[in-house]
Amino acid sequence: MNRDWKELEAKIGYSFQNRSLLRQAMTHSSYINEHTKDKLQCNERLEFLGDAVLELSSSDVLYRKYPERPEGELTKIRASIVCEPTLAYCASDIDLGEYLLLGRGEEATGGRGRSSVVSDAMEALIGAIYLDGGFASAKEFIDRFIMNDIEHKQLFYDSKTILQEMIQATDEGRLEYEILKEEGPDHNKSFEVRAMVGGREIGRGTGRTKKAAEAVAAYRGILKLRNDVCI
Repeated sequence: MNRDWKELEAKIGYSFQNRSLLRQAMTHSSYINEHTKDKLQCNERLEFLGDAVLELSSSDVLYRKYPERPEGELTKIRASIVCEPTLAYCASDIDLGEYLLLGRGEEATGGRGRSSVVSDAMEALIGAIYLDGGFASAKEFIDRFIMNDIEHKQLFYDSKTILQEMIQATDEGRLEYEILKEEGPDHNKSFEVRAMVGGREIGRGTGRTKKAAEAVAAYRGILKLRNDVCI
């Protein structure tokens, strides 16, 4: 059962004047399909709008934050922040999946935790805020929940590549990922993975796919290695 949307409004610090926009943003197409409602009542149109608002807002932030960076670098940074895994990561900070209206099938197959579902909902929420309160309100939400901690989000996005490059620059040994745990049915798996260097664990992560779990393990490995250098 989805949580009270007033709780979500309190979390994000925004109260909707038109609550039907919030409902639409939280309505997945699977819910509409199972309730034989108008397809346009799901959050896909708001997702389309929110994607455009997010691209403009994030571009504005990066343009001002990095005046010395060329277009190519800014494009890469933006891509790392607005991609599905990073948006899903941001959505988890406000437990967005718990507020969605899902069809029974989507619910049963772990839709509330699926990156594609919650990242789309994040964009739909941006679109809803934009329509309800204007660009300034949408940008405030984006700045607070998506464009915060940009450097760490870049690390998260490129974690496996960055960690590999760090290890190659040392003589500590080979980087490997080891699956520690695999739980749940095929449609709703959970993996726990650790990153190993020369037989030593440097990071551990969990995720709904092996790739996602490896990314988290690599990210934590990067933070550990950087911390070890600073000590």
